[in-house]
Amino acid sequence: MRRQMESQEPLDPAGDPGKTTYPLAKWPPWLAVGGAVTALFAGLILSLPFILVEDPGNGGDLSLFGNVAIQICTGIGLILVPIALASHYGGGPKQIMARLGFVSFRSGEAARWIGIGILSYFVFSLVYAAAFGTPEQEDIAGDFGPIGVQFLLIVLIAPFAEEICFRGMLFGGLRTRLPFWAAALGAGLFFGLLHYSTGPSAVPSLVVLGMIFALVYERTGSLWPAIIMHVMNNAFALAVLNAT
Repeated sequence: MRRQMESQEPLDPAGDPGKTTYPLAKWPPWLAVGGAVTALFAGLILSLPFILVEDPGNGGDLSLFGNVAIQICTGIGLILVPIALASHYGGGPKQIMARLGFVSFRSGEAARWIGIGILSYFVFSLVYAAAFGTPEQEDIAGDFGPIGVQFLLIVLIAPFAEEICFRGMLFGGLRTRLPFWAAALGAGLFFGLLHYSTGPSAVPSLVVLGMIFALVYERTGSLWPAIIMHVMNNAFALAVLNAT
């Protein structure tokens, strides 16, 4: 029993056995913000060849290949930059990924906080819609072609890439110096503004959603529950879009 409980404890990012520390990040806020900006810029740079080669036409719309390639490049930027930053502090792959939140977690605790997160966002969405109207967000799923490709990009790649960047790296770094709500708001703002082009009215809701993801991360001590909740949210949104 003792061994089983220890295996569920988060790993110490510095590699000290049996020691749990939080936040898991070791970088200061300014480096976290710089990393988030760099990650977005890296995604843009990786996307440039596809943007330049594409001949949009048809009112400026990219082809299916171009849309998919750019989405993948954006995800690569959001993943590689946080890993590079975490690698700067030394250690092996296990310690590097642990600094970004990839540690073990208690399933019961994760289920509880994911449930709290879903309920909180549901209540907020109802209140927000009653006060300001239902947010309008462009349906970009159709730009990715078959449902299988949509699922891969929106339900699997996007949650993983966005959580490792905006919660693992950005929120984690902000949290080393700031109280929870300030760090969660800062990371939530980046997350919400990333989706500005798909609909400005949806940004406030996405900022709050990003803060809830940060809450799930902090309360469980692992990034995995936040990723799971993000996957569930995107899967539900995609199902609704394809049902209408």
